[in-house]
Amino acid sequence: MSSYLFTSESVSEGHPDKIADQISDAVLDEILKQDPNGRVAAEVFIAGKHVVIGGEVNAKIDFTHDDYRHIVKGALSEIGYNDNPHFTRAQCLHPQDLQVDVFLNQQSPDINQGVDQEGGEIGAGDQGIMFGFASCETKNFMPAAITYARLLCDHVYAYAKSHPNELGVDIKTQVTVDYGTKSNFEECKPQSIHTIVVSAPCVESMSIERVRDLIGNLIDSAGLPKELYDKSKTIIYINPTGRYVNHSSLHDSGLTGRKLIVDSFGGYSPIGGGAQSSKDYTKVDRSGLYAARYIAKNIVAAGLAKKCIVQLSYAIGVAKPVSVSVDCMGTNLGAASDDELSAFVLEKFPLTPRWIIDKFGLDRPGKGSFLYADVAARGQVGNDEYPWEQLDSVELFKALK
Repeated sequence: MSSYLFTSESVSEGHPDKIADQISDAVLDEILKQDPNGRVAAEVFIAGKHVVIGGEVNAKIDFTHDDYRHIVKGALSEIGYNDNPHFTRAQCLHPQDLQVDVFLNQQSPDINQGVDQEGGEIGAGDQGIMFGFASCETKNFMPAAITYARLLCDHVYAYAKSHPNELGVDIKTQVTVDYGTKSNFEECKPQSIHTIVVSAPCVESMSIERVRDLIGNLIDSAGLPKELYDKSKTIIYINPTGRYVNHSSLHDSGLTGRKLIVDSFGGYSPIGGGAQSSKDYTKVDRSGLYAARYIAKNIVAAGLAKKCIVQLSYAIGVAKPVSVSVDCMGTNLGAASDDELSAFVLEKFPLTPRWIIDKFGLDRPGKGSFLYADVAARGQVGNDEYPWEQLDSVELFKALK
């Protein structure tokens, strides 16, 4: 029987790189709550017991070192690092041991003069390219492998967070989807889940047999599609080294922006060159991705293609995108060609930073809408709760059918 395999991975909120992303964006959330016009680029490096926050800020705030330490400890607590007594201080990070250093400078006035323009327009905070993608493979218009890797990771993480006496929260998953043939891959027709890998830290006293039995049951209850997941046929690796107790930043450093594939489309499509986490909404690495994903998703949802890539590019200080292109990868279903779709998007969607900000409320993070730290935790795209995942332009695109 032939196989054509594609694999994506995911990591939990407790992975060191994701910790760094969430701390960066927790800083961003707190600044924007006090100053919606704040400009922020605050990266985080976490290694051992040390958290280093560095970058640039231009905002009407007066945060002290203790304020930043409070933000860091709050983010760690939300993730599930709460001085867990079931792991020793040598096995897992305990926030009571934390050391926080802050190196934040003022954003260059040379950037400011190009970003904040007369009449309320906002120029792009940097040059760059962004890619949005959508596929008809799943109900959230994402590729199958990354969707199911995230689903598994979220399920195991939720169990770990509520059972700290058994599992730690530094978790990784990987899912390989078998399309059978390259043609099925191109036509968005997954046939089965071929392989699953789950790595989750356990307490010292738990045997590997018990861990594998526990996580095996979690895989079964995660909600994987029955037509794709057959336990008797899927290859499953659970903690394949045989022992995983030591975890967190004590044993693996973390850095903002190091999980771009996990955050986006699982390697299924191109991605832009910059991270989203740590950056305010004027940085098009963030806002441009959201706009490109929104357009691609609405094109596929409108039935114009089975999958779609949208590329945007910007020049620093310039509001309008330098280029807009739509590539449906030969899966067009309607009469509209990629040339026509590209021209249509350019005509109907301004795609300036100001338009993107207002469209998705990017300057107003909060519990009633979204928090950037939550987005950092759950992936930048593919969650229907995000404003940029709405399908309110489907009817507009259907006019092209």
